[in-house]
Amino acid sequence: MPRGGARTRSGPAPDPNALRRSRDAGEWVTLPAEGRQGPEPRWPLAGEPTPREAYIWRGLWKKPQAVMWEALGLEFELAIYTRRLTEVELPDASATLGTLVMRMADNLGITVPGMHSLKWKIGTAPSQAADEDDEPPSPVIDARNRFRAER
Repeated sequence: MPRGGARTRSGPAPDPNALRRSRDAGEWVTLPAEGRQGPEPRWPLAGEPTPREAYIWRGLWKKPQAVMWEALGLEFELAIYTRRLTEVELPDASATLGTLVMRMADNLGITVPGMHSLKWKIGTAPSQAADEDDEPPSPVIDARNRFRAER
């Protein structure tokens, strides 16, 4: 067992709304709320996908994260995730396989913690943006000013 030192995902996840800190340095990527447009890529694994794999594959490629998967060329990794996800759905699936699927979901940015570690956030849907325009903007208060002593 390794001892000491930093480990993957140790410490708090990056926060897009936090004050600037060195650990939160880097740009966040805003993904389109409407998801990826267009047909899903061809199934990259050998043979044809099962009907369940094809269903999950199509659904995953409609997610906002699919924009980044396509840009990064992660079709093969997503196909392996899809295959393992269908296996973990079976009643006799092992806990080890479940752990693997959860780790893969984090690494692909499918889970909220995974999205935070990759510094991905989902933008506002066009219908939500229109609703927000109807309300007056709330004043932005700099948190640093609250901690300054008044003179």
